[in-house]
Amino acid sequence: MSVHEQFAEDVALYALESLEGGERQTLETHLEGCGSCRRELELLRGDLSLLSLTTTGPKPPGRARQRLMSAMAEEPRLPLAAQASARQQRSWWSALGWPALRWVAAAALLVAGIGLLRQNSTLQQDVASLRAQFTDQGSKLEQANEVVATLLDPEAQKIELVAVGNKPQPRGKAIYQRRNRNLIFFASNLPALPAEKIYELWLFPANGGAPIAAGIFKPDARGSATVVNPPLPEGVEAKNFVVTLEPESGSHESPRGTPVIVGVGE
Repeated sequence: MSVHEQFAEDVALYALESLEGGERQTLETHLEGCGSCRRELELLRGDLSLLSLTTTGPKPPGRARQRLMSAMAEEPRLPLAAQASARQQRSWWSALGWPALRWVAAAALLVAGIGLLRQNSTLQQDVASLRAQFTDQGSKLEQANEVVATLLDPEAQKIELVAVGNKPQPRGKAIYQRRNRNLIFFASNLPALPAEKIYELWLFPANGGAPIAAGIFKPDARGSATVVNPPLPEGVEAKNFVVTLEPESGSHESPRGTPVIVGVGE
């Protein structure tokens, strides 16, 4: 049963001005605190007013109203116990139903909020990942620009490295830009490395100082290798470049192995 169903018939009778006694007083008390029933009463009164304005034809017999009222009186009514139960149910719903509904709505909002927070966290992670990718791409692009600038710089030293011994032999080429400490080294036809050995590139300064380690490397299956921009001290003018065969961890301080290819200059 709906909250106001037990008052529906009383409201209709009240609109017809046919409700009397205790039922009328009970309904009027209910109407004081129930806006829904008051709106229903106004609608019924409006409908009755329109009906009275639009009805034409002969006046019904005086006994018609009495028959209508008798028929309505014979309709089954809720017993007083049922009405009291319905009012108790309304009271229970008012006391518990609406607060419970508010708790359900609050829980739903909380779940939705947690979902939004998780989506926001995922978006932040995606943004951070994209930023890292852009930073990495930017670093690679900057390095590529430095490589191109070094290759095209007319002031860069270009030293060809050739093997010591009979030809055909391994070859290498070093392109060195002193002012920016940029070094690009290419090698080809290098022999496969022996066990626990590695190739190491050395820069020999023009002032006669100690050789400077310029990177360790391993050739690929075709004997090719590349060293790009190893860490070098600033402002060192190169006299020559040499590749030696060193222990697997490299010598770093000074060459200990035998030269494999040596620069001849241009």
